[in-house]
Amino acid sequence: MFRTAPPEAEGAGRGMKDELRLTRNETLVLGVLRDESGPQTAYQILDRLRVDGLKAPLQVYRALRSLSDRHLVHRLESLNAFVACNHHHGEHRHAAVFSICQTCGRVSEATDPALDAALANLALREHFVLQDAAVEMRGLCETCASALSQPSTADQA
Repeated sequence: MFRTAPPEAEGAGRGMKDELRLTRNETLVLGVLRDESGPQTAYQILDRLRVDGLKAPLQVYRALRSLSDRHLVHRLESLNAFVACNHHHGEHRHAAVFSICQTCGRVSEATDPALDAALANLALREHFVLQDAAVEMRGLCETCASALSQPSTADQA
């Protein structure tokens, strides 16, 4: 948990209680992201929500910005897509580490106290006030890596 910015800059105390105060659009957008197994672009979310009355990309972008500010969703910069947060951030911010499978598109989210400490130390050395950090790793998930290492039936013949 890096602590280089004051708690008020971190949004201390935010988290699950914020879910109780979601607007209709925020609730709909968060629901789509929780229902999907992979990251979704704003336009994919809009396509899913047209039946619920959302008509403009701005409605989705506003909801995504608010959900992101509350740490209920994360933006994957490399994909320009969003995923629902899978853990409670609590009072401390943690660097989110996203493992993105290049075969199936599965995204998993993790945190690591050692990474938080390393980033906090780097920020101090650079005289930088760290407010947020995310790492995106690309590779193969366990399932896809296993399938790749298994010989196919054609190879066995």
